[in-house]
Amino acid sequence: MAEVRLRAVGKSFGKVSVVRDVNLHIADGEFVVLVGPSGCGKTTTLRMIAGLEEVTSGDILIDGRRVNDVHPKDRDIAMVFQSYALYPHMTVRENMAFGLKMRKLPREEIEQRVEEAARILDLAALLERKPRELSGGQRQRVAMGRAIVRQPKVFLFDEPLSNLDAKLRVQMRAEIARLHQRLSATIIYVTHDQVEAMTLADRIVVMEAGQVQQVGRPLEVFEHPANRFVAGFIGSPSMNFLPCLLEQGKVRGDGFVLELCSEHKEKLANHSGRVFLGLRPNHIELKASAPGIEAQAEVSEPMGTETYVHLRVGEQLVTVRADSPLVVKAGEKFWLQPDMTRAHLFDAESGKALL
Repeated sequence: MAEVRLRAVGKSFGKVSVVRDVNLHIADGEFVVLVGPSGCGKTTTLRMIAGLEEVTSGDILIDGRRVNDVHPKDRDIAMVFQSYALYPHMTVRENMAFGLKMRKLPREEIEQRVEEAARILDLAALLERKPRELSGGQRQRVAMGRAIVRQPKVFLFDEPLSNLDAKLRVQMRAEIARLHQRLSATIIYVTHDQVEAMTLADRIVVMEAGQVQQVGRPLEVFEHPANRFVAGFIGSPSMNFLPCLLEQGKVRGDGFVLELCSEHKEKLANHSGRVFLGLRPNHIELKASAPGIEAQAEVSEPMGTETYVHLRVGEQLVTVRADSPLVVKAGEKFWLQPDMTRAHLFDAESGKALL
């Protein structure tokens, strides 16, 4: 395997800049996920690493070698796309072996690599089938097997699970996690699904508007988001944001005043002004009576073991997670008691985290 470095990498299409000043070091054997909304530049970044897009500025290094001008086939990478791109007239075995035959590897070595990949991905019983005889999950495993047999330095995954249903996505996430453990491979994985990012990654790279917003381990990014965008994107349901005024260790919102915990008071002793109070749905307790933030229920989503209740606080919508099944009527009044030790504060102008 190999390490990958991006140094001030940028990409422009004419006057439109889609990736700006991306600096990233991916260690040998690391599983890194690029995550962000559609149009944030994550796929373009991956395609530049693969050599499918030219780099406008900056350098890309694979295993210490600058590859900006190196042809994709000579970069020693393998890419798994959102579409399976399997040859319909070939068997699973022939699909997996095709790239190796083009490279004119010995027949014995090709067979050995295909058999080993089939064993890893549990495809041994399917080697003589055609793609039309496979399920979506099986086809995706074949696409992964085609990448594995190449034994590349780096694996690149471009939203490989987007075409699968919810159950298959869960199964394939586990398959990819096991694959990484078995191969100790360097993997760069692109997705817009933050659940995939949280469950698969050694580190997450959160992107927005062509720029890296935060890099860190999944729980680190979840617990300590660098700014309001990251806080709202990572976590499901997403974090609630209430506009407030921070003064003398208290936050004043629309119809409520909350006191910061002693640790946060100390950190923000010299700070005042307009902020957003960030509260995750599971850090708010739903009460039938005061004290707390008065709220009016609008709709609830029973999920079996828990219920998500959507309420209105002034002009803002707030989501709260109740740990047990809960019947809520539209218009019903509740009082919200947030855990202020788990609260987040973001500057209203810059969006940067204050804690």
